Amino acid sequence: MNTHSGSCLCGTVTFKVEGDFESFFLCHCAHCRKDTGSAHAANLFSSSARLTWMSGADNVTTYTLPGTRHKRAFCKACGSALPNLQMDGALLVVPAGCLDSPLDLKPVAHVFTASRAGWDDKLEELPGFETFPG
Repeated sequence: MNTHSGSCLCGTVTFKVEGDFESFFLCHCAHCRKDTGSAHAANLFSSSARLTWMSGADNVTTYTLPGTRHKRAFCKACGSALPNLQMDGALLVVPAGCLDSPLDLKPVAHVFTASRAGWDDKLEELPGFETFPG
């Protein structure tokens, strides 16, 4: 069984996930783009892993978009995305970027590509820099 640790940006909230992830998707839906402020969300999914808040559980809040199944959890102090339980607790959703431990998985698919941002095309062709370009 795998164990992963994670935290929010300010370090107030820490957690561990015990178990395996069944899926890893990059979601391009408009809701996930709004949540992340980016081209897509990178979320891990598990129906069997267990989430334990190690610190700052009282700083975790959730938001469910009215009229949808779209739900997100985040730190009240810094706004960082955090894991949450969905589908009446049957599904654990973990934003990949909040993990502190190494992750051996790679995303398996892009989902909701019909909603992909117009500027999210052939980004792998852009130059890369190890730090902010000067």
